[in-house]
Amino acid sequence: MTIDTTEDCLCGSGQSYADCCEPFHDAASLPASAEALMRSRFTAYALRKTDYLLSSWADSTRPAGIDFSKETAQWQSMRIIACKKGGAKDAKGIVEFKAFYSQDGMDCFMHEISRFVKTGPRWQYLDGVIKAAGKAETHQTAGRNSLCGCGSGKKFKRCCGQ
Repeated sequence: MTIDTTEDCLCGSGQSYADCCEPFHDAASLPASAEALMRSRFTAYALRKTDYLLSSWADSTRPAGIDFSKETAQWQSMRIIACKKGGAKDAKGIVEFKAFYSQDGMDCFMHEISRFVKTGPRWQYLDGVIKAAGKAETHQTAGRNSLCGCGSGKKFKRCCGQ
């Protein structure tokens, strides 16, 4: 997948890719927070930027490699739900998010809580726990007052329907 640098960044920040995640991917700057790192890693995953994903992974949990050869998901967007710590003065941070993707003609989601650590000036992904994953309900299949299909327990209009 490629992205036009003037288009909105896939991470959902509302900025263009050139002004958001691209400087991190090109090693021109470092994410200043755990949330910024999470956003840049989501976009890197969608764009299959293996080198960036591995370099932003903590040494203690980093895999030897990432194999995208069997990856069929087309990552579309993400939404940050909550952040705990992860700022400039913190050494640890937690980011809860939902990532949305298309696979085999179905709209799907993944709801994860990720942990981050800061080593010197560099935020790194430590690990994550998937809270829920599955088929995402859309406006066509769920009413705005129905429970959201992502498993959050919230109404669709207050969750994925925003």
